[in-house]
Amino acid sequence: MPEKTVTVGSSIGLHARPAAIIAEAVVNAGVEVTLAVDGGEPVDAGSALMIMTLGAGNGAQVTVASEDAAALATIADLVTKDLDA
Repeated sequence: MPEKTVTVGSSIGLHARPAAIIAEAVVNAGVEVTLAVDGGEPVDAGSALMIMTLGAGNGAQVTVASEDAAALATIADLVTKDLDA
């Protein structure tokens, strides 16, 4: 599965608000997207709760994976943004 590693941009990490925004984008894309932190198991990026279990704080490296190139690019971009602003 194609993947891209990006840095978490949200000021306090992937907590409830950023996780909800990312999960909503995945659901709207209608394709499978996963997120993983280094050494961790990939989680379903369509679930805000699963995203929050990553414990990915600001500056953490997260790998985004999807067979859909557009969804991969969209979600990777969201992860890098400060979604708390």
